[in-house]
Amino acid sequence: MGSKYELQGKIKSTGTAILFWFLLGAHFAYLNKWGLQIIFWLTLGGLGVWALIELFLISGRVAKYNEAIFRQIDEIEKKERSEDLVRNLARLRFTGK
Repeated sequence: MGSKYELQGKIKSTGTAILFWFLLGAHFAYLNKWGLQIIFWLTLGGLGVWALIELFLISGRVAKYNEAIFRQIDEIEKKERSEDLVRNLARLRFTGK
């Protein structure tokens, strides 16, 4: 899973994805979807049709990619809060306050 700071570094930008689409047709690679990327290149973006459709789908793809990362970060933060609570309760019990 990694740390939440590593995960935060993996969050993608819609603007960068569109730039990759425009310059290289490599927006799938940017989102770590290499299988789709290779098919996209081999078909020349579905002879342009798939490429045009993708322009309108990129923001949703980036949002879905980031959503998975945000869920992982949320799980890590919940675990950290739970561990903090246990430590604080143990400290209170130990000090008798």
